[in-house]
Amino acid sequence: MDQATVWHLSALLNAERRRRGTRTGTRSLTCYKQAVLILRWFRDDTAIEALARDNHISRATGYRYIDEGVDVLADQAPDLYEVLEHARLVPQDPLILDGKLFPSDRSAEPGPTGKSDLWYSGHKHRHGGNIQFLSDARGEPLWVSEVEPGSTADITAARLHVFPLLHKAMAGGVVTLADSGYEGAGVGVRTPIKRPPQVDEHRWHVDDRAHNRLLRGLRCIGERAMAVLTGRWRVLRHTTMSPSKIGSIVQAALALTNIEKQNR
Repeated sequence: MDQATVWHLSALLNAERRRRGTRTGTRSLTCYKQAVLILRWFRDDTAIEALARDNHISRATGYRYIDEGVDVLADQAPDLYEVLEHARLVPQDPLILDGKLFPSDRSAEPGPTGKSDLWYSGHKHRHGGNIQFLSDARGEPLWVSEVEPGSTADITAARLHVFPLLHKAMAGGVVTLADSGYEGAGVGVRTPIKRPPQVDEHRWHVDDRAHNRLLRGLRCIGERAMAVLTGRWRVLRHTTMSPSKIGSIVQAALALTNIEKQNR
């Protein structure tokens, strides 16, 4: 475990305790030990019951410490406005917009029609939360959104969390690439060109085919951004907590990734 990251998180937790007015000696664990507990949970997806047992605290206290760590880290996650302002300075580098379903335990919350689970994705055939994210052309994650239920389509989630600011940034020259799920997103969001019906692949206009190949080649690198997070932080691969917490957990994981980069 990277000691610099542990100390960085420990300092954040200490600042949060001071903000809350927590008295010295009233917590079961020091900030350093709480930071180690939180990082073990993120890195290895260690069961909270096991973490509590290792630290001689109750299961409820273990959950509370994890929740505190998630909230403190999520506050450090990049803001969409800041990411787009930076993108204005380097308009030659496109942003990649995509969505990912983060799996969770089954949640029997009824959907809008009352006939299906709100958190069930018919497209992915599993329960989870829909997270929208922006990455750069090198595949580094830049920003992640709040969570929407798994039944929410990518373009619907993007309209809620991304497009209000993204469309303003596009006026400044920011270019965003996306897949066909974002068709109709508006000017500035480049999506694949659909092949006309009853047109053979070889008879399809060469410029349209070249556009799609170029777009796919640029976009596939950026879409590895979520693989960076899920590969580094195992807890993102499946959550047993309430799916409504997925957004904060992913934002916290992004903040941890940035902290590790700073400490290299």
